[in-house]
Amino acid sequence: MNPSERIDELIAGITDWRGKTFASLRKTILAADPAIIEEWKWMGSPVWERDGIIAVADAHKGKVKLTFMYGASLPDPDSLFNAGLEGNARRAIDLFEGDKINERALENLVRAAIEYNHTHLKKNAPKKTAPAATRAKKVDKAD
Repeated sequence: MNPSERIDELIAGITDWRGKTFASLRKTILAADPAIIEEWKWMGSPVWERDGIIAVADAHKGKVKLTFMYGASLPDPDSLFNAGLEGNARRAIDLFEGDKINERALENLVRAAIEYNHTHLKKNAPKKTAPAATRAKKVDKAD
């Protein structure tokens, strides 16, 4: 089963308001950028990535939590973050029954996370080098 199918299964198994909220969050995240990839990590957490992790979601008793890996570094003009505010890296949005999702603001936050990943994580990634055998062939051909 691929990660998207696992997320489908997880959402289908949450039969109260949290399942609908989770599905709405997912839809909004994916709408922010068509290149976002869904992953399944840490023994059961849906993760959205693009040039690094954007956010992780979990349904807890009484809430749905969406945690942005580098949320402390992101602009949040609509004040979506309401949890983890004391952390140095992560910030979260806790949604409770009856809360409405500001889809426009969430899409903007997701795009800001992608931009952060692109500018801060991708440029700091170790350079990939060709295996020694490949490098040697290139040298031989140059002779």
